Amino acid sequence: MAMIDNAIYVDGRRVESSSTLSLDARRNCDLAWIGLLRPDPRELESVATEFDLHENAVEDAMKGHQRAKLERYGDTLFVVLRPAWYDADQGTVEFGEVHLFVGDRFVVSVRHADRPDLAALRARVEQDPEFLAKGSEAVTAAVLDEVVDGYAPVVEVLQDEIDEIEDQLFAGHVAADVSKRIYQLLSEVLAFQRATKPVPAMVKGLLRGADKYAVDEDVQHRLRDVMDHALRVTERIDSFRALLENALTLHSTLVSQEQNEAMRRMTSASLAQGEESRQLARAAHQQGEEVKKISSWAAILFAPGLIAGVYGMNFDHMPELHWRYGYPAAIVAMLALAGVLWVVFRKRNWL
Repeated sequence: MAMIDNAIYVDGRRVESSSTLSLDARRNCDLAWIGLLRPDPRELESVATEFDLHENAVEDAMKGHQRAKLERYGDTLFVVLRPAWYDADQGTVEFGEVHLFVGDRFVVSVRHADRPDLAALRARVEQDPEFLAKGSEAVTAAVLDEVVDGYAPVVEVLQDEIDEIEDQLFAGHVAADVSKRIYQLLSEVLAFQRATKPVPAMVKGLLRGADKYAVDEDVQHRLRDVMDHALRVTERIDSFRALLENALTLHSTLVSQEQNEAMRRMTSASLAQGEESRQLARAAHQQGEEVKKISSWAAILFAPGLIAGVYGMNFDHMPELHWRYGYPAAIVAMLALAGVLWVVFRKRNWL
């Protein structure tokens, strides 16, 4: 259903509502306010023909996905606003789109999302006939006020998210998913910045033309209030962007420090392991040297024992067994063989 509400007002009070407004009815009223939600091209073209809306503005309203802006086509003002809200289920900031065609005694509002609820806004404005009687500029100021006021809860949610990230960064332990959350928040803040940043300049433009188009003083006062709120929002969003960019830099630094510390620990462990390996090698080398010494002395002592063992068998027919110089010869042979072995092992550094 594209047509949400369609009414004319006299002295700030609703006097007629219908799906179409007759030309005579519009001529005799102070204000006609038509509200559309996701209209199809035929419906929007019908309204454009009825109110003589500029084709470029109608094309923008039909396509949607426009940046926030304020443009004037002859006597008709075309306003694009990007309302925002926080989706708690998804944990993300969502954006809508509102187009306003504002002319002499008429306002056409076109929405491409269910929020903000302009029907609820219309009901509140209708409770103040004195303000609504000030014409289409009053409706424009009320819609601007509604959209800008809707930014405040989003700002508070983003502030809480950034505070939580800062607490995690300074807690001494950097969680693995912090960088991902920082990127997500930074993306949302940038989108929020694009939605809000043009608003103060748009309101200033309306105020600059206030005298030329005889805008009521009460409407101007409300526009100034909207501009103050919009400026506070944009300033906080700018600070959020700076904080998140700094948080991203800090997170990268902390991650690098943790990686460097891990590398230092690994290097220290490797060095300790290398030292242990060197100590084991030295111990093995010393053990080998001891084995060589023991083996050398065993061989030296084995040679005399072999000779003594042979001549200790006491067979009758052994050579030199009854020789007068047999004993001295055997002793000399033992010492000589042991000496030769000692020299050989010494030259090979076994002893």
